[in-house]
Amino acid sequence: MKLFLASLATETNTFSPMPTTTKQFRVVREGKHTYLDTPIVIWRDKAAERGWEVAESISAGAEPAGITLKATYEMFRDEILRDLQAAMPINVVMLDLHGAMVADGYDDCEGDLIARVRQIVGEKVPIGVELDPHCHTSQTMIEKADVIITYKEYPHTDVLERAVELFAIIANAVEGKVKPHIAMFECKMISAYYTTREPMRSFVDKMKSLEGKDGVLSVSLGHGFPWGDVPDLGTKVLVVTDNNPEKGAQLATELGREFFAMREEVVPKYLSIEEGIDRALAVSGSPVVMADVSDNSGGGAPGDSTFMLKALLERGFKNVALGCIWDPIAVGVAIDAGEGARLDLRIGGKMGPTSGDPLDLNVTVGKIALNAFQFSGGVPLGDSVAVSANGIDIVLISSRTQTFTPEVFTNVGIDPMQKRLLVVKSTQHFYAKFSPIASEVIYVAAPGAIAPDFKNIPYQRAGRLWPKYANPFAAE
Repeated sequence: MKLFLASLATETNTFSPMPTTTKQFRVVREGKHTYLDTPIVIWRDKAAERGWEVAESISAGAEPAGITLKATYEMFRDEILRDLQAAMPINVVMLDLHGAMVADGYDDCEGDLIARVRQIVGEKVPIGVELDPHCHTSQTMIEKADVIITYKEYPHTDVLERAVELFAIIANAVEGKVKPHIAMFECKMISAYYTTREPMRSFVDKMKSLEGKDGVLSVSLGHGFPWGDVPDLGTKVLVVTDNNPEKGAQLATELGREFFAMREEVVPKYLSIEEGIDRALAVSGSPVVMADVSDNSGGGAPGDSTFMLKALLERGFKNVALGCIWDPIAVGVAIDAGEGARLDLRIGGKMGPTSGDPLDLNVTVGKIALNAFQFSGGVPLGDSVAVSANGIDIVLISSRTQTFTPEVFTNVGIDPMQKRLLVVKSTQHFYAKFSPIASEVIYVAAPGAIAPDFKNIPYQRAGRLWPKYANPFAAE
């Protein structure tokens, strides 16, 4: 038995001014991927347990940004296809993709890649695909893959669990024990859904409870990625059954209608900057964690906005740590000055109106961490430095990424437990590591490149979706 593996992933914000280029991808070749939080490693190990031969192509991923260059997507796609052709004959294919990658000339990069893989391997070879739930699940993807599974949790704490689930289904399929069929229901809505909160928590638990019974192999909710203006945009329910299209369609429809009925309740509640600061001041415990959801580079934002920092300075809020602001220029200046130096430094506000104005501050340079990481080596921050001004510690980084863990602070000598307020530039992924230390978590919709104003996102190509349309099913 021979298994082919490949990964190509980025999340495209079609409104972002920052193109996704070849240079932004981290690429691993020749099966040398060792970062454990990836399906590729799980599938490789599971195949070895069964004595399967593995042919591994590239694993390429980029921080979310704007539309991917055509030449970049085609280069990575064609490398995967060449590796697949060279590895033939293949018994099974497993792909780790994102689901919301858009390139110049390709609204549906994942659908294009899966269709081309299908052309090479033929109709009988099972193709399994794992997606981020912030995906644009297309009809092409459904028709050309045998099994599609998305992560169920947001923050995405179940990537490896879903990888194990997908491998088990695909292994049974290639051995003839099951014949997977995918059914999809379009909920015709778009938002952000935090699975740590009700009623999302109970809905996810219900999906899990349906699996493994009555021929239902898997149930997924594709949340959709709100800042990807493509025809396939929207929240969708996927049900994989063992050769029972009617049951799959019925269950997908039932769950999808149920989710649509919950639409007002599943949308997170956000505060304005001033409301968020007032709330943080009112909390007696510490640290309070405040999420700047609108400048999350994990959604394609630059990560250099100054709206939150400016407001905190104007309000005189002390004992604050803010992380992270992407500003390679400021990082370089601070490193050249050295630890302990005092200097005037221009911070942030460099990528356009959604980044706000740059702030000119007199700062003291704190600890410098060259080639710093989050997740103990998994997510690079580049060179990182702490600077302080007026009672606020600011973490500056040279490699654009969102804040996932308290390591962004501890790397540069800031003890997050000693701070009254921690401001993190992230939408929800911070929650897994910060909520255990937080006295309270506050979500703030500041101005920014991915402000969560879902009703007024200026779509041009997406279909009829709630909340822009009160009843998107009415036309039917």
